[in-house]
Parts: sequence; structure tokens; C-alpha cells
Amino acid sequence: MDTQKFSPIYSLIVPVYNEEETLLELYRRVSSVMDSLDGAGELILVNDGSRDNSLYLMRGLQQDDPRVSYLGLARNFGHQTAVTAGLNFARGEVIIVLDADLQDPPELIPRMLEKWRQGYEVVYAQRTKRKKESWFKRYTAYIFYRLLKRLADVDIPADTGDFCLMDRRVVNVLNQMPERNRYIRGLRAWIGFRQTAVKFERDPRFAGEVKYTFRKSLSLAINSLVSFSRVPLRLSTYLGLLSAGLSFIMAFLVLYWRLYQPKSPITGFATIMIAIFFLGSVQLISIGILGEYIGRIYEEVKGRPLYTISEIGGFDEKR
Repeated sequence: MDTQKFSPIYSLIVPVYNEEETLLELYRRVSSVMDSLDGAGELILVNDGSRDNSLYLMRGLQQDDPRVSYLGLARNFGHQTAVTAGLNFARGEVIIVLDADLQDPPELIPRMLEKWRQGYEVVYAQRTKRKKESWFKRYTAYIFYRLLKRLADVDIPADTGDFCLMDRRVVNVLNQMPERNRYIRGLRAWIGFRQTAVKFERDPRFAGEVKYTFRKSLSLAINSLVSFSRVPLRLSTYLGLLSAGLSFIMAFLVLYWRLYQPKSPITGFATIMIAIFFLGSVQLISIGILGEYIGRIYEEVKGRPLYTISEIGGFDEKR
């Protein structure tokens, strides 16, 4: 097939990191959905520095099916960057992002397309249930999404991931946004346009190990809060005012005890140490919050490329 003349209507983007156990099943289910679409589609697999045979399997899929294209990132840049790379290379008028672990069911895509045909430019999949996930994962996710929704400067829908459909106009705007610390689900909410949800029950992982560990999930949570809320900065001010208020109260109490209860043990060494540790913790928290924001400024001003690509398959080589 001449890739220069290939103009797909639908682009399906799947970031892949060590998913050799799910990749073939993913292709089987995605290709079945693509066969049922009313126009040409492409499947873009983005290898995010996998250490297993994922890239080898991608090469084989691309050779067997010209609708498959792949990007091999030079190292592991992270899930959000891999999605961004796929968005940069997508050629369709409708772009769908889903994960490779099959927790995002490809069979939901026709329902999302129905919403798009009704005039919605962003259709996100909203989870109503998480099957076979630990209570810790469920409750921490529940708390995080409600906290983010309350603190963020934009209305980021709760219980949603990166599984979504976006119109070409939305993707064009996303591709023009230069920021490096990307939180896709927040950016697509910030852009605006008409958005709606398609509810679904999230399936358990098809095979392999969970790639989003607690540490990665916590990092993504912090990134989302810092990227879309200034409340953490205000928190430093609030902590400072709180510590100042407590200091005045403590000074008044110490003066009272010295005058009226000079033998009270409360005015001794323990009180001083508590005050020192409290003020020290407030200062460290404030410095840490400022460091998060300053670190993002540092990343932005360096101007390095968001990712580097070591191998491309199935795309026009002139891109």
C-alpha cells in the first residue's frame, strides 16, 4: 500500500510498554473493530522503550497488515509522552486512544463513534466499576479523582483515564501545546469543545503485570495537581498563617504559665522542641511545593524534544 495516498478516517493509538503477552490479543480485538468501521482505519502502536519482545511483535504485525504502523521510542519516556507521540503521527479525522492491557475494551469504540456523530468532539470513557482491583486501588483512585475535580482550575471528569475519542480539531490543538509535563485527560478538558461520557465497567488486565505501580500513580497524581491547580501554592500561605497563629497562642500560654504557674513542666524543653519541629515541617512542606513548580519551569525552559524515535514503521518516511 502506498502510504502517501493512505488517508485513514480513524486512527487508534495504543502506547505499549512490555506488553508482549497482550499485544496479539489486542491486535485481534482491535482489528475486528476496525473491520466493522465505515471507513479506513489505522492502528498506531507506540513502543515506549519496552524491554521484552513487544517491538519485534509490532514489526510482524505491520508486515502482515498495512493498517498497522508503529513508533519505537529510543527509551522509556512514560505513558503520557507515548500517547503524545501517537497523537503527533495520527492521520485520521477521528483519533481514539486506548491502553494495551485490554482494560479499555476496543468494543466500546462504536458507542463512542455514535456520540461523535451526534456532534461531540471529545468522548471519554468513564468507569462505573473496576473489576478485580484491590480495595486500596479503588479507594485511592476514588479519592484522587474527587480531590482533583475540586482543586483543579478546569472541570476534569472523575473516574476517567486516557481512553477517549477526539476529533481532529481537538488533536490539532493538543499538538500545538508545547508543555512537557503532560496530563492528557486534563489537557483535553482544558481545551474545551463539546465533551461527553460513555460509561463502562473496566475489565481486569488481560495478561502480564500491572505497569502503573503505586509510585507511578502517585507521580501522575502530583503532576496533575501541580499542572492544573494553584491550590498547593496557596497551601504554603495557609500553613504559614496557621503556624503564625499557633505561635501567638503558644506565646500567650507560655507567658500565662510563667506568671501564674511557674512550676508547670509544660513550659520546658518539650514545648520548645514541639514548636521547632512544627515550624520546620511547615517550612519544608512549603519549600517542597515551591520545588515542584520551579522544577516544571526548569523542564520547560530547557527546550529539549519531548521524545526521540529510534524506529518508525508503516508511516510515510517524509514525515
